[in-house]
Amino acid sequence: MTKTILGKNDFIENLRGKTATYLLAMSNTDTANIEGITQAGIPGQIYLTPTLDSEFLCTGEVRSLEDIAKTPKGVPTPALITRAVHLLHPFRNIELLDLGIQVKPKLEYFKLHELDIKPSKSIHKGANIEALEIFQKGLAFAQNYELKDDYLILGESVPSGTTTATATALALGYDCKDMFSSSFKEVPNDIRTQTINKALENIDENDDIFTILSKVADNMLIFCAGVILGFNNSQKLILAGGTQMACVLLIVNSILKTMQGTLETSNLALCTTKWVYEDKNSDIKALIEMSELKVNTYYADFDFALSTHPALKLYDNGEAKEGVGAGAALAFGFLNGLEKVQITEKIESFLG
Repeated sequence: MTKTILGKNDFIENLRGKTATYLLAMSNTDTANIEGITQAGIPGQIYLTPTLDSEFLCTGEVRSLEDIAKTPKGVPTPALITRAVHLLHPFRNIELLDLGIQVKPKLEYFKLHELDIKPSKSIHKGANIEALEIFQKGLAFAQNYELKDDYLILGESVPSGTTTATATALALGYDCKDMFSSSFKEVPNDIRTQTINKALENIDENDDIFTILSKVADNMLIFCAGVILGFNNSQKLILAGGTQMACVLLIVNSILKTMQGTLETSNLALCTTKWVYEDKNSDIKALIEMSELKVNTYYADFDFALSTHPALKLYDNGEAKEGVGAGAALAFGFLNGLEKVQITEKIESFLG
């Protein structure tokens, strides 16, 4: 039920029946405030998306709003998918990373790592990120992190994150203009392209890598790059996401080239959804192959073919695609004996 995109299936098969900690990286970028650029949440309240995602993932309810985050077309957050798997076969631990969110989740008993990071500005005006500082925080966090399970799943919730990821990869010199996915079926290319072009205009040819990141990236991308480089590579780490996590790998690749360093990647993997893998408007395989890092890459072979719920069918039509670590959560479920029908029914139960 989990298919290999790159690398060997041995890595993922080795995790069968193993325990996992799920870590959700949350941040806000003002890029999401540009009208029409994202549908990852409620218009006018996009900034709440990571907050609501984390509340629902942890407790099965949202507390900072009356209802779960849906797009204007009615697509419910992929947090439903990750939550469904967790109920059917729980992660041993769920922890949260506050990488600059405007509203903290209303949660008790769940570990929220607060890193004293502010939300980033919109990339079209310059994101104004303390990039080196945030990278170093990611590095230190990973070096000091005590993993209590067999592996770590690192997911993300960052509205407009595919826009900032595209700008970042282009600014770092990767030829990847049409390779990034979107929460939309039909990508709002005019708005996104204009935003990215304005962001790239702020790059000076003499800018070093962290100056570039400070202008066009988002906090999650930079911090997670630090996590990858600081994580104990004798332990297994799964990047749970689509093209945004592929961009994190490209950042790591660029940092290593700049510093003439190397990274052992045999315990590093990326896992996404079938919707990202089959998306005709992006190419996650090509993105990962642009990096010199050899990273095992997979997708969970799950769709809503067994569902009749119209909101869920929108996923199969190309909306939303990924988020809140949905692909890796599904893979975790499959590795622990869950069936597609069980997961589908549990997700449907959230929607009434």
